[in-house]
Amino acid sequence: MKFKESVNGAVNGILDRLKNAVNRIDDRVNQSTFGRVFRLKGSGHENEIHDATFSAELRAGLTTFATMVYIIAVNAHILSDTGANCVCKNKNDLGLCSNEAEYVMCQNEVRRDLVTATAAVAGFSSIVFGFLTNLPVALAPGMGLNAYFTYQVVGVRGSGGIPYGLALTAVFVEGFIFILLAITGMRHWMVKIIPGTLKTASGVGIGLFLTLTGMSYGNGIGLVTGSVSTPLAIGGCPPEYLIRGECPRDIMKSHKMWLGIFGGLLTAWLMAFRVRSAIIIGVAAVSILSWPRNTSISYFPHTEEGDSRFEFFSRIVEFHPIKHTLSAQEWDLTGKGARFMIALVTFLYVDIIDCTATLYSMARFCGKVDEKDGDFPRSTLAYCTDAALISFGSLLGCSPVTVFVESGAGIAEGGRTGLTAITTGICFILAIFFAPIFASIPPWATGCTLILVGCLMIRQVTCVNWSYIGDALPSFVTIALIPFSYSVAYGLIAGIFTYTVLNSLIWLVIFVSRGELEPKDYGRKEYWTWRPAGRKPWLIRLFTKGQYWAEERLHSKRDGEEERSIQHSHRSAASSEEKANEEQAAASMPQPSTARQ
Repeated sequence: MKFKESVNGAVNGILDRLKNAVNRIDDRVNQSTFGRVFRLKGSGHENEIHDATFSAELRAGLTTFATMVYIIAVNAHILSDTGANCVCKNKNDLGLCSNEAEYVMCQNEVRRDLVTATAAVAGFSSIVFGFLTNLPVALAPGMGLNAYFTYQVVGVRGSGGIPYGLALTAVFVEGFIFILLAITGMRHWMVKIIPGTLKTASGVGIGLFLTLTGMSYGNGIGLVTGSVSTPLAIGGCPPEYLIRGECPRDIMKSHKMWLGIFGGLLTAWLMAFRVRSAIIIGVAAVSILSWPRNTSISYFPHTEEGDSRFEFFSRIVEFHPIKHTLSAQEWDLTGKGARFMIALVTFLYVDIIDCTATLYSMARFCGKVDEKDGDFPRSTLAYCTDAALISFGSLLGCSPVTVFVESGAGIAEGGRTGLTAITTGICFILAIFFAPIFASIPPWATGCTLILVGCLMIRQVTCVNWSYIGDALPSFVTIALIPFSYSVAYGLIAGIFTYTVLNSLIWLVIFVSRGELEPKDYGRKEYWTWRPAGRKPWLIRLFTKGQYWAEERLHSKRDGEEERSIQHSHRSAASSEEKANEEQAAASMPQPSTARQ
């Protein structure tokens, strides 16, 4: 008993000393110029954040990195399916590139390039964004947009309508358009005029899109595949039995598929106990089990492709320079102008919804949104920085950069300032030198990650307004068409079209009948107006001079006007009181008699 007490006392003493040491470091850093820049607690800044400390920011940054590091492998796997600028010499009857050894080797090289590029883009973007905006938000090439970029715009092995380089040009141009929209204030305002139910539905649809991708063979566990008689069919056969995208035999007998399912269940089990690194643990476990060569689940089989993978993996620590995807933009739009514009507009629309809504949610989560005007500090700078980083990412060969919802894990861990994002960015920069490891993560290790991310995204389906058909049907069309058409663009366009036509016809009947004919649940309709409440973009306010949108004075200048109104009321009351006193004093004075006059 005494021994146990002595051990406990020693352990508690060590923990107390460590805690005191951390507190001393916090106090020293918080009170320095460094702490003042990030407005840490005790820094003396007039707007210091009372619960922001140096150690908490570091811990939050590490937590954010642990929850989103999977993007390095997943993004590289998805984008490498485009083949980048690899040249295909032999194509099959469908016009698709066959599995020729030279092309596959080039594609593996592209995957390694994209591992370096993804880590570099995520690291640089998070550091710059954290420093300029002082928000605990990390950025990286976004999930969903990378799948749209690969499978819809460029196509698997370049089978789409736009070459890889031209798609990167669309992303590059998108960034500059975003800067213009951010400077004018239009970017934030454009999000407000999109019906809220469609914003939610698009997130759910993208979640299903990622789920379908995670279940496929290309970047998933191979659970489902295509079929001639049905749009989808059960798969799970070993790759050598996969004929024209179908599994004619040995269904559900792939050892790699079952290993991927094991990884997904392990990750879900860890998430149930709120283990913050659950995703990376699941991916790491499956990857490690897939690295031994003499197994049926090996990622390095004794083939030419497997030998090439293993040779690169054996280097462990090495900086892999970017060869195929660096500055790969193409500017010749001959014969591809229409498709280029469709891709550009889709990137713009999806990014407006995704990044702006996510950034606003993260700012609200960490308590930085002003409830009076619905904005947060440095919002314009944040939108401009995000836009510039989109163009920067395209120069390294990546799809659009966006704010990651996994930043919420770091915020929940105590992150309140840009120091959290900078810590996450530094971790990504260090990951560049371990490219051989991240490039050797098999697709069946990341497939269930996509499924779990889809699960997290689909939870918001309960926020869709299912009570009124004018909101429910457009939302359902959006949710259904994004995965079933395998296109984010078509799903979003279909949802907006359905919403506009259906609600316009309903409004027309109500208008003609003067309100006598209304749908039964019309009172449950989600309110929408093309003149949303809140502060309008400064450019619109500049040209309208406050004469348009009369409610602007009520919403955006409410506080100032109320204050002026109160001051005016006080002055009026004071003047009235003074006047009454003067009249009372005059009345109480003795009046001169008529005779004397």
